[in-house]
Amino acid sequence: MNKVEVEALSRRFGEMYAVRDLSFTAGQGEVFGLLGPNGAGKTTTIRVLSTVIAPHEGTARVNGYDVRTHTREVRSSLGVLTTEIGLYERFSARENIAYFARLYGMAEEEIAPRIDYLLDLLDARDFQDQRATGLSTGMRQKVAIARSVVHDPPVIIFDEPTLGLDVLASQTVRDFIADAREMGKTVILSTHDMHTAQRLCDRLAVLHQGNLVAYGTPEEIIASAGGEDLEDAFVKLVEGP
Repeated sequence: MNKVEVEALSRRFGEMYAVRDLSFTAGQGEVFGLLGPNGAGKTTTIRVLSTVIAPHEGTARVNGYDVRTHTREVRSSLGVLTTEIGLYERFSARENIAYFARLYGMAEEEIAPRIDYLLDLLDARDFQDQRATGLSTGMRQKVAIARSVVHDPPVIIFDEPTLGLDVLASQTVRDFIADAREMGKTVILSTHDMHTAQRLCDRLAVLHQGNLVAYGTPEEIIASAGGEDLEDAFVKLVEGP
């Protein structure tokens, strides 16, 4: 039941709505995109899905668990990569991943093989024993991805996963997202990278000032907005003709 369901979700800060009456579903084996300019409500939606904050109206379910009433089960079902990488600088890349594996309660005999698998998948073997303080931005992002999915969650949330990465590191991240879809994961991708969104996302929700302004496949959104590509359609949707 790898699935995310959002129903009439609203979240306020004071009297201002960061997200208002938002509904969408993301299914198993699907990459679902959240697009929008800064302040659109993407990060607030992610924070609600990951149970960091609670909704004021409506609700959401992750892998069948309600974010209001089953926070522990939601968190165990999720892997979340945020823009704040926050590695332990004195730990090696491998030690950072192993530390989180233990926090997730993984059996000790499962940890090393799982880390080996992720290091190979992310092309990160060469620096596995280097301290995080000496890693490049791309290396740190790979470690952060491995750390967030080491427990093999059914649902993965990526918040701007290619931000600040070079071309090769960005491609590694895109390949990982595509692999996750092939493995039947549900992937929520929040990004400003229209090329990545058009290439990877099966469906999209475009948010503006907390409201849903478009919902569908990239092709459907491009056609409805009268754009030449997703970037053109996005600009027309959030700025008007």
